[in-house]
Amino acid sequence: MQDIKVLVGQRIKTIRKTKKLTQEKLAELIGIEPQSLSYMETGKFSPSPDTLQKLGEVLEVRPYEFYYFEDVTEKEMEQVVIGAIKHNKKFLKLVYNFYKTIQYEVK
Repeated sequence: MQDIKVLVGQRIKTIRKTKKLTQEKLAELIGIEPQSLSYMETGKFSPSPDTLQKLGEVLEVRPYEFYYFEDVTEKEMEQVVIGAIKHNKKFLKLVYNFYKTIQYEVK
């Protein structure tokens, strides 16, 4: 397994890019230097608990999500989603409505 600092850094970077933020802007929003954020994203050092909390607030994710880097196979995803649909009709309706909304974009 890779170094946990590298994995956490990759998650921070991925989430940051998803939110369309530059390193400079995110660093400014959480009150650190851009170089410090760069070091975190490359795994040179880990964010402190306070910085992790600020990152979560700004990026709108829970701090534990920075540690979620488990590889999931398509089969595992399928089993989880099908199981949830079978046991939760509200989830079934949500998935159906989501699919209907994006079905032309998926093809």
